[in-house]
Amino acid sequence: VICYVSVGSWEDWRPDAGDFPAAVLGNDYPGWPGEKFVDIRAQALRDLMAKRFDSCQQKGFDAVEPDNMDVFSDNSGFPLTRADGVDYAKWLAEQCHSRSLAIVQKNASEITSSIASVYDGALTEDCYADGNWCSDMQPYIDADKPVFACEYNSGIFDAACSWGTPRKYSFILKSEDLNAPVTFCK
Repeated sequence: VICYVSVGSWEDWRPDAGDFPAAVLGNDYPGWPGEKFVDIRAQALRDLMAKRFDSCQQKGFDAVEPDNMDVFSDNSGFPLTRADGVDYAKWLAEQCHSRSLAIVQKNASEITSSIASVYDGALTEDCYADGNWCSDMQPYIDADKPVFACEYNSGIFDAACSWGTPRKYSFILKSEDLNAPVTFCK
């Protein structure tokens, strides 16, 4: 069971939203009202993420899905670099593993080669539909680690399955509202 944690954004509807200092809140996250980018370099932010991981552990989760970890490549409002992203991603893995939680890379394909050795797998969204960057996650497949690939476009799902299944990628089809129905490759 995987615990979803937004590690690269603040969301005004989360129970700990009031705990985030103004200094770690950046630009609005495009397309998601009530969400802002965060400064992944800040110790105050890392302290809050550690508390979230404690909660995942206490609730009995097996792993963490760290969403928005590619904040360094967006217009966050902070001068974040790829090196900042790699440092943060490695810190996230260390924090999860210290709590006996696995962690899967969520998107952020541009840093895969720098972090795959410390992550337990990957989870992608629309990697096939968005130009087939799925192969960026190949280091996980090569290391016999899972790659969970979620697609949202039913029109390309069969093609994604045809590409991914022989390569050991695990594709599913979901609607963007993430309701219960799921389609698996045949």
